[in-house]
Amino acid sequence: MGNNAEFKGMVYLGFDLGSSSVKAALIDAADGREIARAHAPESEMPIDAPHPGWAEQDPEAWWTHAVSAARKLFSSAAINPRDVGGIGIAYQMHGLVAVGEQQEVIRPSIIWCDSRAVQTGDALFEKVGPTVFAQRMLNHPGNFTLPKLLWVKENEPEQFKRIHKIMLPGDYLAMKLSGHITTTSSGLSEGILWDFQQNTPAHWLLESCGLSTDLLPALVPTLGKQGELSAKAAAALGLPEGIPIAYRAGDQPNNALSLNVMEPGEVAATGGTSGVVYAVSDKPDKDEISRINQFAHVNHTAEAARIGKLLCINGTGIQYGWLRKLMGKKLSYNEMNARASAVSPGSDGLSLLPFGNGAERMLGNRFPGASMHGIDFNRHNEDHLCRAALEGIAFAFAYGMELMQDTAHFSKIRAGSDNLFQAAVFGDTLATLSGARIELVNTTGAIGAARAAALACGNLASLSEACATDSQEGLYLPQTDTSAIQEAYQRWKQHLRNALENKSS
Repeated sequence: MGNNAEFKGMVYLGFDLGSSSVKAALIDAADGREIARAHAPESEMPIDAPHPGWAEQDPEAWWTHAVSAARKLFSSAAINPRDVGGIGIAYQMHGLVAVGEQQEVIRPSIIWCDSRAVQTGDALFEKVGPTVFAQRMLNHPGNFTLPKLLWVKENEPEQFKRIHKIMLPGDYLAMKLSGHITTTSSGLSEGILWDFQQNTPAHWLLESCGLSTDLLPALVPTLGKQGELSAKAAAALGLPEGIPIAYRAGDQPNNALSLNVMEPGEVAATGGTSGVVYAVSDKPDKDEISRINQFAHVNHTAEAARIGKLLCINGTGIQYGWLRKLMGKKLSYNEMNARASAVSPGSDGLSLLPFGNGAERMLGNRFPGASMHGIDFNRHNEDHLCRAALEGIAFAFAYGMELMQDTAHFSKIRAGSDNLFQAAVFGDTLATLSGARIELVNTTGAIGAARAAALACGNLASLSEACATDSQEGLYLPQTDTSAIQEAYQRWKQHLRNALENKSS
């Protein structure tokens, strides 16, 4: 919607708290169509790394940017604040936010790509037992929220003593909006704090770790009334007090919702800072709990299981952004994509491993690092680097999807028409290796969060009808001549095997 255009009617506000920015969007309550979107800051939010493998952000900065994005949104869309019917929240998953009794932040958030707690998670896995984790948690604890909390307890005892409640990033944003500390079953499942067998928070697991169950916030529904906008937050946002907060979910379950991927057999994908393939199933996989994540989807219930099987690759878009900075930012991403397309498949023998953003779950929580192989100073130039980077990311996706073949079928994948999916080299390569039809849809996580809030408040008839208002922006189909791509992929896999062997030796 253009600047200063006026909209009359009820609207819903969605936030998407990412690691690079906070996005905000407005949708029409009548049919779910997008009205406007905005983000803050203009440049990417920094990720602090005080030590190798660490990744932290300041939660207060998230709130500052959420306020800025919302105010920009209402300024551009000329919406009457009293027409806002509700608020939905999407957020970066797995982070640890710790606050004191006055809701003050105790320490920077340890975010999703932080690797410091891998050994802590491994020790917890051995202590409690693989069978228990497989049956009740559906995941290896890895470096998710619970191990991060244990790391703080073991390494920062004075800080730990001050903790009143622990939260996920979306819980923190909900706290700033409502003034109350709450969480959801979907959120607890991503923190390895939800018992799927008992359908309750895993209090027994906290107790086995010597942690008080009082650290967990009160439980509210994922889809449903979670609280109301406080007077303080309303003043900051320029909105009336009392607007219901009606939805909260991690960015990947929310991305699936945004793409109307809700039922068993449906698959969504994203290619932002990290890359994700998210397949919905009605059956948990208790055999593969170490490399594929399994969380409660936004519509999961004990009676009708909806498990989101999530493959995450940490080093995807962040690698492409790193390459752009390395080249002096003289090219836009679209120009890099065009230059990559000018090189033949296989990048003339150049291979890039994109694993430079922390321990990779699909690699058994190992951190082989990013690396470049086969470079020829007399043949390779920036065009080859651009293509090899995109191919390397697509190869990482394909490698992970091979782990999911027994529980997911990749005939069709839905993805947002942004980030890496704007690059034809990436999309064509992934479609060819996976055999999937990849449909690109013009939507965002913030729009999905707003629609979910409207659905929860009873102002939106169905998610399917709302998603039908999104335009299909592109399509990638498997190519018929696969020889060059397959050869390059096999070469890439050998480089990965070598890197993992060298790391373990």
